Amino acid sequence: MRLTPEVIVRAYAGGVFPMAETATDSEIHWFEPKRRGILPIDGFHVSRSLARSRRRGDFRFSCDTDFGGVVRACADRPVTWINAEILGVFEALHGLGLAHSIEVRQADGTLAGGVYGLALGAAFFAESMVSRVTDGSKLALAELMARLPRGGFRLVDTQYLTPHLASLGGIEIPRHEYRTRLAEALEAEARPDLAFAPVNPDRADGAFWS
Repeated sequence: MRLTPEVIVRAYAGGVFPMAETATDSEIHWFEPKRRGILPIDGFHVSRSLARSRRRGDFRFSCDTDFGGVVRACADRPVTWINAEILGVFEALHGLGLAHSIEVRQADGTLAGGVYGLALGAAFFAESMVSRVTDGSKLALAELMARLPRGGFRLVDTQYLTPHLASLGGIEIPRHEYRTRLAEALEAEARPDLAFAPVNPDRADGAFWS
């Protein structure tokens, strides 16, 4: 099955998501875990070490200023499930206003970290993160989790729960509970324009979290 924006939207609305074995593998596999990783909207944990990392670095935060760059950075690792077809369909979804990225940059403009995902209704499906400096992906995720409540989002799907996500407040729920939460989130209205504004104009670093 060729991936199209329509296929992706239907799949994610049904609780299913695609992955490739490697970056060069053209075959797409579909998954619906028995236990699903989520990040509770009000449960993100900013550790003291993450707060110190932010204070030490001169970071700039933005949204949707380099979607393709973030996705390619996420795929630029020895082991990845993001192949060319997945990259291409998410760039198309971004063009339709459904996929979004958070960028964290150093003072010289280089990418320090990022996260990207898909927004449907009041659900956000966080696809992948990247760190180019220590805590880069955590900084990006903190920015995302500060933005989503502004737009009325109710569910943040991380697909699986990793130790990294668990340390930030992530939890795991059974498939049937995930399906219930997903259905409720898809029926709810959200304001992506508020959640995914390019920058916060009230802060010099453009961030919505402190």
